[in-house]
Amino acid sequence: MVRAMPSSVIPIRRALLSVSDKSGLVDFARALAEHGAELISTGGTARALREAGLTVTDVSAVTGFAEILDGRVKTLAPQIHGGILARRDRADHLADLARHGIAPIDLVAVTLYPFEETVRARAPYADCIEQIDIGGPAMIRAAAKNHDSVAIATDPSQYALIEEELVQHGGITLATRRQLAAEAFARTASYDAAIASWFAGEEGDPFPPRLVLAGVRAQRLRYGENPHQQAAFYVTDACPGAATAEQVQGKELSYNNIADTDAAYECVAEFDDPAIVIVKHANPCGVAVAPTLAEAWDKALRCDPVSAFGGIVAANRTLDRAVAERIASIFTEVVIAPDATEDAKAVFAAKKNLRLLLAGGVPDPAAQGLVVRTVRGGFLAQTRDAARIDRASLRVVTKRAPTERELVDLIFAFRVAKHVKSNAIVYAKDGATVGIGAGQMSRVDAARIAAWKAAEVAKSAGRGESLAHGSVVASDAFFPFADGLIAAAEAGATAVIQPGGSVRDAEVIAAADERGLAMVFTGTRHFRH
Repeated sequence: MVRAMPSSVIPIRRALLSVSDKSGLVDFARALAEHGAELISTGGTARALREAGLTVTDVSAVTGFAEILDGRVKTLAPQIHGGILARRDRADHLADLARHGIAPIDLVAVTLYPFEETVRARAPYADCIEQIDIGGPAMIRAAAKNHDSVAIATDPSQYALIEEELVQHGGITLATRRQLAAEAFARTASYDAAIASWFAGEEGDPFPPRLVLAGVRAQRLRYGENPHQQAAFYVTDACPGAATAEQVQGKELSYNNIADTDAAYECVAEFDDPAIVIVKHANPCGVAVAPTLAEAWDKALRCDPVSAFGGIVAANRTLDRAVAERIASIFTEVVIAPDATEDAKAVFAAKKNLRLLLAGGVPDPAAQGLVVRTVRGGFLAQTRDAARIDRASLRVVTKRAPTERELVDLIFAFRVAKHVKSNAIVYAKDGATVGIGAGQMSRVDAARIAAWKAAEVAKSAGRGESLAHGSVVASDAFFPFADGLIAAAEAGATAVIQPGGSVRDAEVIAAADERGLAMVFTGTRHFRH
């Protein structure tokens, strides 16, 4: 007895399989065959199915034309696209099929040539060109367009859903076909975006006339910045960081967790020595370098232990037990590092809600790429702030040059300031921040707030003098007036690093000379909005 099917369900009598990624292929094809589907296939896909004992019809037998041009042309034929695109509710379409001896195709499974993977592997130009799929996207788009009559699979992860539909309904429901069609168009769009982006890079134009962005949804988030906002997390690249790290333990990451974790990991990547960065609300509240991560943690925490509570911690080395015990001693939302020892993992395991992310490496602070920010009606795009200052970048502008100790701390402080929201002021001493003023409308206020925090931390620790006493100070942009520099001097700073470039530079330099400060200009600004 033949089971009646709902009108929205289509049986799979004929399926075309042509996949680059052969994960799950044989089991999927076997399930289709068991439900009565004739299998049509190409090249390596057909070979894999035959080796598994399945009966397969070659595409060339359907088209009457052998593959040519080293496989560049094999499915671009009316016998294929007519079978995919024909509307089953149109008598004239069915008549055309009958007239030309074309049989309908009810399911298409295509995974595209691995263009993105080839580019990530830095393959030669010619190899990348050969991995641009033509027939695959054409079949995907045809099947997705005609989803009223055809099911389209573009990823092995979809096979289980299709198999479940076959078992439950004897065919594929319209709701599932629409879902698969939407995912199919998104796949071809992201594929084309990757190609367009690669071409723009090859041409040396980061801002082509049409900028196309694409990402793969890694997860739906509980909410966005606030509970009334919806959110999701999309991955666009494979570089080490919050997007690709393995979450070893802890609660699901939130929107704010991911944003803060990214900020922390980008900052800690700036340093060659073992480093710890503690971030709260997108700004570092403690940064330090030291011979060991444990020592770096102690120094970073000392900067602002109050703000560190509930913060994000990033390290640029493998986490060991000593630093894990220190981090776990206070409430911490997320810890991210390249790796962790088993002892360190065991320490964190006692903190069930703490999210531990292992990224396998650290980002390259000099790597180029685009930073995109949406605005109402469009988006802004800029190249990453990959600028890094060193000793050769600095110009001494005061009568006194910085000492060696001051010079090391100045470079450290300016690298931290790059990752602090503007207006940004950073006091540092002995490879650690001792006061950070972030996101102020006035630079002098940022200097005063950072100095106040340094004094308050010292006071709470029972120290007589501010942490900023004997420190250096970094400003992410020039001092428009001398007042900001004077505030830093009054806080106890002895040396200053800033970009320079103000019409009042001479006034600011004179104020530094009057107070015996050393000051260097970098010529590089690090606004961060």
